[in-house]
Amino acid sequence: MSYIQQEIKDSVAILSLDKPGEKVNTLDEAMMQQFSELLDSVEQNDAVSGIVLISKKKDNFIAGADIEMFKTRDTAEELEQLSLDGHTILNRIADFKKPVVVVIHGSCMGGGLELSLACHYRIASNHKKTVLALPEVKLGVIPGTGGTQRLPRLVGIQKALGYMLTGRNIYSYSAKKIGLVDELIHKDALEDVAIKAVKKLSKSGKTEPKDRRSFVEKILEGNPIGRSIIFSQARKKTLGQTKGNYPAPMFIIDSVEYGYKNGLKKGLENEAKLFGEAGATPESRALVNLFFGMTDAKKNPLESEIKPVKTIGILGAGLMGSGIADVSINKGKYSVLLKDRTMEDAAKGEKVIWEDLNKKTKKRILTDFERDQIFSRVNGTDSYDTFGKADVVIEAVFEDLDLKRRIVAEVEANTGDDCIFASNTSSLPISEIAKGAKRPENIIGMHYFSPVQKMPLLEIITSDQTADWVTATAYDIGVKQGKTVIVVGDGPGFYTTRILAPYMNEALLLLEEGASIEFLDSVMKKFGYPVGPMALLDEVGMDVGAHVGETMAPMFDARGGKSSTKAKELMDAGYLGRKNKKGLYTYESKKKQVNSDIYKHFGGSNRTNPDADYTQLRMALMMVNEAAYCLQEGILKSPTDGDLGAILGLGFPPFTGGPFRYVDYAGIENVVDRMHQFTDRFGVRFTPAPILVDMAKEGKTFY
Repeated sequence: MSYIQQEIKDSVAILSLDKPGEKVNTLDEAMMQQFSELLDSVEQNDAVSGIVLISKKKDNFIAGADIEMFKTRDTAEELEQLSLDGHTILNRIADFKKPVVVVIHGSCMGGGLELSLACHYRIASNHKKTVLALPEVKLGVIPGTGGTQRLPRLVGIQKALGYMLTGRNIYSYSAKKIGLVDELIHKDALEDVAIKAVKKLSKSGKTEPKDRRSFVEKILEGNPIGRSIIFSQARKKTLGQTKGNYPAPMFIIDSVEYGYKNGLKKGLENEAKLFGEAGATPESRALVNLFFGMTDAKKNPLESEIKPVKTIGILGAGLMGSGIADVSINKGKYSVLLKDRTMEDAAKGEKVIWEDLNKKTKKRILTDFERDQIFSRVNGTDSYDTFGKADVVIEAVFEDLDLKRRIVAEVEANTGDDCIFASNTSSLPISEIAKGAKRPENIIGMHYFSPVQKMPLLEIITSDQTADWVTATAYDIGVKQGKTVIVVGDGPGFYTTRILAPYMNEALLLLEEGASIEFLDSVMKKFGYPVGPMALLDEVGMDVGAHVGETMAPMFDARGGKSSTKAKELMDAGYLGRKNKKGLYTYESKKKQVNSDIYKHFGGSNRTNPDADYTQLRMALMMVNEAAYCLQEGILKSPTDGDLGAILGLGFPPFTGGPFRYVDYAGIENVVDRMHQFTDRFGVRFTPAPILVDMAKEGKTFY
């Protein structure tokens, strides 16, 4: 079946992209081959004045290169050749004698944007779903089909680096403002306007795009000394953010700089070489595997069991509840009943949602009408009067077992027999919450992470009584809310909280031994965590940390663990963290500083920091080991779920691929040996999980 359909309209070749059997278009070798053949045809046809490149997919131009191509190429040389093959066709477009106008509606990512950059004129729809990006850095590679050379020459070095080093989205109005696209048009008029653009370009010849850089940008980027300063600062800032754990950003800077020093032709050749080198790194392989895991998690394993959901009731309009409501009305398009104890409290939750929507309107991501339409889906309330129409109720109240059981009874009394009750608990077993319930088979855990709008994971927890249709429906809700979903078994802390608890406990023990707060945070950020354990404890709150510690301690102590009680001690002393601006850090001034008063609870202010490598491994291996226990006990269904949960929920270093890929890469024998050493030195809490010991003996790996 053909990927590209050709139609001649008014002496213009309309090439329509429509990958057979797929929801979105991706760049692959078959598409490139067919495109090359069509270019031959257009080139030889004197009756055709130019080309319009357009997509037939709904809300999608090209989602990027087909990542499956990475599975068949392991070496730097193979990946370099893949890049060179892409250059061949895109260079031909750039040098084509007849004008090539690209029409962009919907997502235009990676190779799709690079293809657009090679065209002579870019027209985009002014629709909110039109978004452009070069996100290759998130896969540990660099834009490999001209992106590092063409984007800086079009929008300027500084803007291009900003987008390529982060992979962040560029919405249509921003794209027009920086000169990435030449025109913005309503999506229904795109093809007609593109045909006119081809005819205009055909008569006047190719036009140089308008330079939209500021005066300062032109001065700084227009000479070798200025460019040298830009690249030097970019490297310094990048290393400060990545701690040297991610090679791809430095490859991107190198590629852009080389192209400016040696010209476009050599710059493209060097880009292909660097693309190969970056793609062959262990970090890139780990990130690509993470991508595949996230993609697979979009497929609901119980799809046939899903029941339709129109209305979701949410109990608690605080930060978590309003966040769940936000993703439910925005991405999920559900109607939401947002309940709190008073209408005033419910209104506060609604206000948070409104302000977030209004920001998007000001940035022109949403129109006023779209904002109002989305907001109309949420209704604040202080009673259960309207909950009879709720298909699902999600509670987001305080972690108190008696409170949650009381709420279960209230919800069951005010909803239908098929209403799902989902608890957003972070540590309490679902089977305990369901005790005494009339419909325990309808009860499930849906553990969201804060801030809900940004955190990508949803951890679904099933008890032995949870019905399959309930699991299937909760999974479907999570996917529609834009989450990566994992389903785990029941028990104290389930998976994510369970593996976080020993990590945080070890940090507190290190603090008791004399390490400083800033040292612990610094070394773990260097290891690859987005925030250190001390800052994290302040963010979640000392009260939450103390509650989780008390919930989890019996299980760990039964294995000979050593549980710190310092979180409760600090809570009792009035240290709650950021929420009351009194924690391990102070929050009164703009600059966060260590709260030295804390040290009186940890033996005084004289601090002696231990070896950095040992400190990193003491904390990280506690998390890794507990993940292995979870797999061994059936809390996890697979190592992939464990890696997704640890990375997306807790910030386990993504470049490692997650706890299980980390063990495979480091070598299970090496990990077990190190844990035995730590057991001898620090205690039996470091005893490796039996599954690790057995696999080390048998020479097995998780993947």
